[in-house]
Amino acid sequence: MKILIIGGTGTISSAITRQLAAEGHDLWLLNRGNRSAELPQNVKLITGDINEHPEDVVAKLGDETFDAVCEFIGFVPEQVARDIRIFSGRTKQYVYISSASAYNKPARQYVITEGTTLANPYWEYSRNKIACEELLLKEYRENGFPVTIIRPSHTYCERSVPVGVHGSNGSWQILKRMMDGKPVIVHGDGSSLWTMTWNEDFAKGFIGLLGNPQAIGEAYQIMSDESLTWNQIYQSIADALDVEFKPYYVASDYLAAIAPQAYDLEGGLLGDKAVTVSFDCSKLKRAVPGFSATTRLEQGVRKAVEYIKEHPELQVEDPEFDAWCDRVIEALENTKNLFVK
Repeated sequence: MKILIIGGTGTISSAITRQLAAEGHDLWLLNRGNRSAELPQNVKLITGDINEHPEDVVAKLGDETFDAVCEFIGFVPEQVARDIRIFSGRTKQYVYISSASAYNKPARQYVITEGTTLANPYWEYSRNKIACEELLLKEYRENGFPVTIIRPSHTYCERSVPVGVHGSNGSWQILKRMMDGKPVIVHGDGSSLWTMTWNEDFAKGFIGLLGNPQAIGEAYQIMSDESLTWNQIYQSIADALDVEFKPYYVASDYLAAIAPQAYDLEGGLLGDKAVTVSFDCSKLKRAVPGFSATTRLEQGVRKAVEYIKEHPELQVEDPEFDAWCDRVIEALENTKNLFVK
């Protein structure tokens, strides 16, 4: 197939790029070229910023048409409307990456399917994804625009470990706190269930939907069948580091109320990670027979920890977040001391 990926070097799309290239597809990537050195040799790169200079991208595309166009960096309806203008009539399938955070939180039933209501009052990011989906489905119904919607949940790769609460610089500071013997803030009591998916597993389901006539006009969620508590998730990280896990439990609504806006805990926790969810991927498995996520969390976390330790550029410290964690823990400990006789 001839496939265009808008993006192609992120957490999810990098694994898809590698697998499609390995399978010998005619693969094109459209992005700013910041990580082009990491791309497989048989990938065609169009360097450009479709958000800032869409007219330049159109000129570079020329008369090219595609079997599938995959949009990984469309976050607001204006970007999706632009894609509709550019790619109508030049692709047989337009695959849009939405988000499982678009589902109603908390859902009325904790097992989520593609039919679960979309509504998230806590997170603007999710509301924008919902608006993008609605625009695309309207265009499909009225004009036959060949959209397929994908809703990933928490997908991770070797470049970071999946955690619930972190600062602006990602997950490294959590690993450092663990290695330094410091307590780690865990939202709630750590007992809610969460689902995480290794990016190479996600890619298998995604690629199975490309060129699939069943997928046109449909939405699919792609994730592992493995649901773990946050206590189990953090314990897996500690085990991979060979250190003791020292949790410090803090209510999610309290964290959302006191965290700096940059940490986005109102959306990231109240609108997503604080809620127990379990996903039913039977619709995907009907469309992609044989799909299975085979990387267990502890396996993926060990791969990530080993990779991060070998790559100092990923060990980005976050002293502000570290100090914030210490202040939160100290304040709560002082509050407890007021009631200790």
